[in-house]
Amino acid sequence: MSLGLLGRVVMLPILAARLSGRINAYNQTETLPGRALAHCRKEGHQVSISVLDRTGRPMATLRDNGASPHSYEHSLRKAYTALTYNMPSAEYGKRAAGSQGAIGPQLLPNITTAAGGLPIRAGDAVVGAVGVSGTPGKAGGGAADAQCGQAGIDRIAKGLAAGG
Repeated sequence: MSLGLLGRVVMLPILAARLSGRINAYNQTETLPGRALAHCRKEGHQVSISVLDRTGRPMATLRDNGASPHSYEHSLRKAYTALTYNMPSAEYGKRAAGSQGAIGPQLLPNITTAAGGLPIRAGDAVVGAVGVSGTPGKAGGGAADAQCGQAGIDRIAKGLAAGG
């Protein structure tokens, strides 16, 4: 995948040849953030994207030129929240908002209530997560970030259904 001058991909060390036995770590973590970035760029947004394996290890991160400085860290937190709670980070945010006085989990490191994090599923099993951050609030914010992440997941869905 070539991102030219507009972006860069940072592939983090991959400790296993397969991600959860379902996602080919190099090929799928490269195409998922690439497709998510393409979707966001089509909408005119500069974002950061993080892909985590099922144990929470970063498999790939991508930060587009011009993405807000905080978006890199926030994309990691969105993915981590989606993975940890086995649900989109937006859904966790809604549940947390309705929990009167139960803020303990929200104080854990790497947890966020912001939309933009999605679990990656192979059937019923969560095999990883993607987090996208950087779409301005006036352009849809976290909901638009989640659409970009879903575009990335959709790109690899066939491989997940086929077992990798």
